[in-house]
Amino acid sequence: MKHFDFQYIGAVRLHEQPSPSSYLHDLPVVQHLKKQKSVEFHKPVTFFVGENGTGKSTLLEAIAVAAGFNPEGGTRNFNFATNETHSELYRHITLSRYAYPTDGFFLRAESLYNVATNIDEMDKDPAGGALIIDSYGGVSLHHQSHGESFLAIVLNRFGGNGLYILDEPEAALSPMRLLSLLAAIHELVNQNSQFIISTHSPILMAYPGAEIYQLSERGIESVSYKETEHYQLSRRFLENPEHILRYLLKD
Repeated sequence: MKHFDFQYIGAVRLHEQPSPSSYLHDLPVVQHLKKQKSVEFHKPVTFFVGENGTGKSTLLEAIAVAAGFNPEGGTRNFNFATNETHSELYRHITLSRYAYPTDGFFLRAESLYNVATNIDEMDKDPAGGALIIDSYGGVSLHHQSHGESFLAIVLNRFGGNGLYILDEPEAALSPMRLLSLLAAIHELVNQNSQFIISTHSPILMAYPGAEIYQLSERGIESVSYKETEHYQLSRRFLENPEHILRYLLKD
């Protein structure tokens, strides 16, 4: 069922089980998809959260590749390959799609360097005199800090009416920059955009009305913001860091 007017991806489902010889076969997210049949996207902003190793980034990558994006990031027009390290999960999933976005980007903090390098290489021989970097703010992403270049892509390249898939943006951004990202996400949502984001950041998860899927041993559960382990642990630590540190660092 369609839930918002500009929905581009409505659900992801596992249409076939990976081979028992593949590491994907025993990945928690794959086993949960097998049982739960599909994960639906009801809101303009959806978060995948959970502990390391649950498969949230693997699922996000598979969705991005199935949607036509380069595994290392970029738009659908990016086709470079630095390392063939992406999983084959995209071959085993099906996306329910309602509309085709006019814009889109797969943004990964871990491979941003590769995207920046590819842009610089393409601009050495610009087609028709137009520089690609002009769409990213006009300054080489390599001439900016990791966080500055990450945010420059969002603020300059994301144009609205798009599908934007972000993998752990907090790896590049300070808490203040995460607040800037939240504001940018909201502006783009108001311009008919859909976001699917893998994150550990309780700051990002606070986006009003977002769908939060928590991946754990129990499965893939839709939870409220304050039900997430990230919020609960962060709150306990910030309210009484001395107590937790005494427990963790005891002799």
